[in-house]
Amino acid sequence: MLGRTLHHLDPRRTFGRARIIMFVRPVQEFVQTESASAVLLIAAAAVALIWANSPWNHEYERLLNANISIDLAIWAVEGSLHFWINEVAMVLFFFVIGLEIKREITIGELSDPRVMAAPIAGAIGGMLLPLGLYLLIAQGSDASQGWAIPMATDVAFALGIATLFASRVPIGLRAMLLTFVIVDDIGTVFVVAVFYSSDIQILQVLLTCLLVAWMMVLYRLGVRNMIIFATVGLVAWGAILESGVHPTTLGAVLGFLTPWRPPVPLDGFVRTARRLLDRFSTGGRSPESPLGHDQVVDALLGLSDLSSKAVPHVDRLEHQLHPWVAFIVVPAFALANAGVHFDGEGLNAAFSSSVTWGVIVGLVIGKPVGLVAATWIAVKLGAGRPAGVTWQGIWAIGFVASIGFTVALFVADLAFADPELLKHSKIGILVAFALAGPFGFAAFQLLPKIPPIHRPFSLDEFGADSAEPTKETSART
Repeated sequence: MLGRTLHHLDPRRTFGRARIIMFVRPVQEFVQTESASAVLLIAAAAVALIWANSPWNHEYERLLNANISIDLAIWAVEGSLHFWINEVAMVLFFFVIGLEIKREITIGELSDPRVMAAPIAGAIGGMLLPLGLYLLIAQGSDASQGWAIPMATDVAFALGIATLFASRVPIGLRAMLLTFVIVDDIGTVFVVAVFYSSDIQILQVLLTCLLVAWMMVLYRLGVRNMIIFATVGLVAWGAILESGVHPTTLGAVLGFLTPWRPPVPLDGFVRTARRLLDRFSTGGRSPESPLGHDQVVDALLGLSDLSSKAVPHVDRLEHQLHPWVAFIVVPAFALANAGVHFDGEGLNAAFSSSVTWGVIVGLVIGKPVGLVAATWIAVKLGAGRPAGVTWQGIWAIGFVASIGFTVALFVADLAFADPELLKHSKIGILVAFALAGPFGFAAFQLLPKIPPIHRPFSLDEFGADSAEPTKETSART
C-alpha cells in the first residue's frame, strides 16, 4: 500500500520538498540549538562570576589550573584545564563554525552575493567601526593589542533573542541576521589566524597543510571512515599546536573544507527509495515467511544506508557535533573565562582603563552604528533589502550584534598576556553584555508583529502539511 502511494506522488513535488528540507532543517536546528545554548551560557557565566567572587574563589583557580596530560608514548600533551578548554575544545567550536560557513556559502544565505550585498556590507561595517573606536580610545601599545575584541558577535545570544521574538521577525530579517553572524565568524577566523599567531614555525605549518591535503586526497579516493579522518585531524592538531598558529584555525579550515555534496544525489535517492519501498511492500504481505522477512529486512537496511548517504557531510557533522558544542563546549568556555574577581580597587582601576572603555564603546556603540551605517551605504549604492525588512529591524539586529560575549572573551585571552589588561577587557565585555542584552531585547520587542505567512519557515508546519494525504492519494491507498 505504501509503495503504491509513493508511485502516485508527483516526483517533482517530492524532489522539491526534499530540497526544501535539506536546506531548512539544518538552519532551523542551528537556530534552535543556539537559542537553548544561550540560556546555558548565561547560567555558566553567572556561576563563574559568583564562584570567582565567593570565599571559595581559590577553588575556582585551582580547578582551572588543574594539570591534565595525555601520553601516547610517541606523543604527549600536557596543560591546565584552561588550556584544554581554550586550545582543544574550542577547536571543535570553530570546526562547527567552519561547517556553517561552508553551508551558507554553498547553498545558504551567502550563496547569492547580489541578494546578500547589503547584510555583508553591514557585517563588515559592524567589525570595522568598533575596531576604529577601540584604537581611538585605548592608549598604549599593550592596550592596542585588544583591537579585535569588540569586532565579535555572540551567535548564541543574537539568534536566541531573535528566536524569542519570532512573531516579529520576518524571513528576510532572519536571513540578514544569519548573514551578519556568519560574516562576523569569517572575520574572527581570519583575525585569529593572521593577527593572533606568533613565532610561526614554517615546518610545522607545512606539515599541517600536508595533513589537511592528505585528508582531501583520502576523500577523493573514496575513504569515508570518520575514525581515519579524526586520527589524521588529531595529528594535524598536534602539528599546528607547535607551529605558533592558533589551533582553532585548523578547526575552521577543516570545517570549511568538508564536502557539501552528498554521495547520493536527491533524485537518485528518490528513485532508489521507491524501489526499496516496493520490495518492503512485497515482503510486508507475508512478513512471517522467511522470504517475506528477508525482503522487509533487506529493504529497511537498504533505506537506512541510502538515507545516510543522501545527507551532505556538512549537515551530518553539524547535526552531530553542534549540540555537544552548544551545550558542553561553549558553557565550559564561559565557566573557565568569565570568572572575573571584583573588588573596589580593581573596579576603579578597570573603569579608569582605556581598555575597558574601548571594549564597551566599541561593542555597545560601534557595533550597531557601524552595521546600520554600512548597510545604509550599500542600499544607497544599489543593494536591496530583503522583503519585509525595515530600518527599525536592521537597528534591532545591530543591537543584538553588539553582544560579543563568547568570542570576545576568546579573543581577549589571545590578545593580552598581562593579567591586569586581560581583567580590564573582561570587565568591559561583561559591562557591554549587560548593556547590549537589554537594548537588543527591547529593540526586538518594539518591532511590529507580522502576519504568520511572513514569519520564518517552520519545519513542523511543513511536516504536518506534507504528511496530510490528498483525497486522491487516500482513495488510491
